[in-house]
Amino acid sequence: MARTTDAPAEKNAEPTHPIAIGVLALQGDYEAHARAFLNAGARTTLVRKPEELEGIDGLVLPGGESTTMLKFLEKKGFFEVLGKFVAATPCFATCAGCILVAREVLHPRQRSLGILDATIERNAYGRQNDSAILTLPTEIPGGPLEMVFIRAPRISCVGPGVRVLALRDGFPTLVRQGHLLAATFHPEMTSDTRVQQLFLEMVRRHKARGQQRA
Repeated sequence: MARTTDAPAEKNAEPTHPIAIGVLALQGDYEAHARAFLNAGARTTLVRKPEELEGIDGLVLPGGESTTMLKFLEKKGFFEVLGKFVAATPCFATCAGCILVAREVLHPRQRSLGILDATIERNAYGRQNDSAILTLPTEIPGGPLEMVFIRAPRISCVGPGVRVLALRDGFPTLVRQGHLLAATFHPEMTSDTRVQQLFLEMVRRHKARGQQRA
């Protein structure tokens, strides 16, 4: 059974059921993502097995080490199940998660889900000690956004269907493609929940469209 990180119901009660956000919990600081989305008003669940994807409205692919994530995902067919899930369900990918969903991965090349129409370069900004905290303009309402970069990848190019929401040195740091949102930084490491709120709104709209079709 999936592990939940819900706050007490009486404190977070809403007129309707809160959005259920799963956080892939194989490697990386998945707990920080779960806390951030809980603070943004969602119900959060840690996902470690393919069957734990059932019942969630959106999924977070956190930062960490992308090659290590792949090793876990290649067990018991999880990679293939995850690919089908992300292709049809809202997904928010950060840092290593962004690498995982990209169409093409460079330096070095590695397997990916190939869902986000983008080419991404691993560790493009240097080693751990080259990490940075920058405040940069964004298309998200509310002014510049604090971005924490840790061994960050770089999105070197995107396809025509990808909307760029923020840039660093001319390269995208936050992009959206349909029901996918991807960031090369770590929004879970700041108190600003605007990125999480954007993803929750994407999930709500996706869920509403599904209910209308039903």
